This record gives sequence, C-alpha cells and structure tokens, in this order.
Amino acid sequence: MAKNPSNTAGKMLDTRPLVATLLAFTLVMLIWNLQPYYDTILNPSKLSINITDPNKRTFLTYGNAASLFVQMGAYRGGPTTFAVVGLASKPLHVFGRPWYKCEWIPNTNTNSSKNLKAKAYKILPDWGYGRVYTVVVVNCTFAVNPNLDNKGGKLILYAYYSESPKRYEKITALEEAPGSYNQSKFSPPYPYEYLYCGSSLYGNLSASRMREWMAYHAWFFGPSSHFVFHDAGGVSSEVRAVLEPWVQTGKVTLQDIRDQSEFDGYYYNQFLVVNDCLHRYRHAANWTFYFDVDEYIYLPDANTTLESVLRDFSNNTQFTIEQNAMSSILCLNDSSQNYSRIYH
Repeated sequence: MAKNPSNTAGKMLDTRPLVATLLAFTLVMLIWNLQPYYDTILNPSKLSINITDPNKRTFLTYGNAASLFVQMGAYRGGPTTFAVVGLASKPLHVFGRPWYKCEWIPNTNTNSSKNLKAKAYKILPDWGYGRVYTVVVVNCTFAVNPNLDNKGGKLILYAYYSESPKRYEKITALEEAPGSYNQSKFSPPYPYEYLYCGSSLYGNLSASRMREWMAYHAWFFGPSSHFVFHDAGGVSSEVRAVLEPWVQTGKVTLQDIRDQSEFDGYYYNQFLVVNDCLHRYRHAANWTFYFDVDEYIYLPDANTTLESVLRDFSNNTQFTIEQNAMSSILCLNDSSQNYSRIYH
C-alpha cells in the first residue's frame, strides 16, 4: 500500500512545537540553576575580590576529629542480648543526639533464620568523667534468640551521628561461627568461683609489690579463681617476669591495651577497660571483683570465711568494700606454712 506524503509531513510538523518547547524549558532550567553561581562564574571581578580580600577568613581542616564510635569488644550476654563496648566522641553525646540500632544477619536466610532488628539503648558508665572520649556500652536485645538454629551470623551495629537516620556507620560488631552458640555457658556452674578484673596498669609499677600482691590474692581467693590484668604501659619486663609463671599455669590473663593511649579518655580509659572485662567475663564466675593492685582484700574476723560473707550478699547484684589504710598488723604470719615456696 502506498504511503500518503501529506500525512507523514503533517505528523512531522506536529512534533516540532513539542521539541521546541522542551528545548526552551531545558534552557530556562539551566539558566535558573546557574543563577546562584553567577557572581563567581560570570563575574570574574568579584571572584578576584574574594581571593585577595584581607578580611576574608578561611577555615582549613587537617586530620581527623574524634570518632563516632571506637569498638573495644562485643559479647553475648545471653540467648537474646548482646553488649557492644567502646568509646565515642563526648562532645557529640553532650551536644548532639547520636543513637544506635542493631540487626542480626544470619549466614543462611531461611524461614527459621532471618534478619532480625532491635532498638538498642546506650549506657554511659563514666558520664561526667569523660574527656575527648566517653565510654558507651550499647545493649542489643532481640525478641528471640537470633541464632537459634546455631548456623551462625553477624551482629550489625548502626551508629547514627544525629537524630536524622540519613547519616550513619554500619559496624560488624560480632560474628558467630556455625555451631559456636552454647546456651549452657549462660547459667551455672561457671568455670570459676571468683574472677578479678583489674583496671589499667600504668606508670612505674614495682615488680616486688606485684609479686606480693599476686601471691596474697591467689591464696585469698583460692584455687577456683582467675585474674585479668590490663597493660596500659605499666607492665615492664620485670613485672611481666613476675606474672609469666601465673600466666603459664592459667591463673592469669594479661591483655595488652597500650593502644588505648590513642584515645583521650578518663584515667587511661579505666571505665572502658573494666566495662569490657565485665561483659567479656560476665558468665565466667559467680563473683567478679574490681579493685587496684595497691589495694588488698582481707577479712577482719579471723573466724569468717569469704564464702560466708558472700553468702550474706547472695540476693544482691553488687556491693562495695570499705577501705582502710594499710597496717603492718594485717600481714600474714603463720610459721607452720612456707608461703614463699607456695606462692612465690
């Protein structure tokens, strides 16, 4: 069938006004968007004034500011709860409103194992003591056990800079390998009766005093005890030599935390260290003790045992210990025992 030339020409004429309109509209929008930059793009004289004006101040940035979050550790607190321990910019928490959100991503996504989200809440254990950095413990509690099938997965922490959900950091806080979840570890019996969590060790520590302190408290807490020390620069080669035999026997864990000096927190970040130790060893012992290596625990009544004292506090989650100045009359002196041979 032959085409009608007049119909073809008519269709072409019908589209030309539309194309012209679109081109005109595009040109108008281009000019409109360039308008805010007219002074600097189309007016070179004003541009030169901005560069040479002695009263025009500029602000040049170098380096990095305090981090949004610095993770030290992340731990399971039970079948449905996790704790992420770290540091965060204190000015951001004082003047801003950072917040957190948790998500569990399973290794295999099935009907019985799928992504779960939970609203997190933060704990600020050193509030009022922080410096550039403050300690933040983020608790993630899910409605159900996210790794119930024990096929493994990842705990993702979303850290937001402000109330707006648009700007955030996605952090892989913890990973569980397939078959690694063991629910029995969250209930007694625990590996130890007593656990010692030491704060940051710094300065010029005396090796002989550390030997004395360790020997005494190993005797005081007995065989079902464990000690965790944190070296923030105070464990010299001499102090390490004192602790090494205890490390070899499994009585002591010595952790190197010297990198904490990169983050300006309160008192060698001791609040960070003890909170990390609390959650890391939460289910390692029936009782966890916190005190320094220049302090000694003793029972004023010779007929009282540590077990009987703690039995009286069995309904309490925590208690404090009264401090007294050291006295020579507290020294152990039993000629029937060779303590130097046992605890040296």
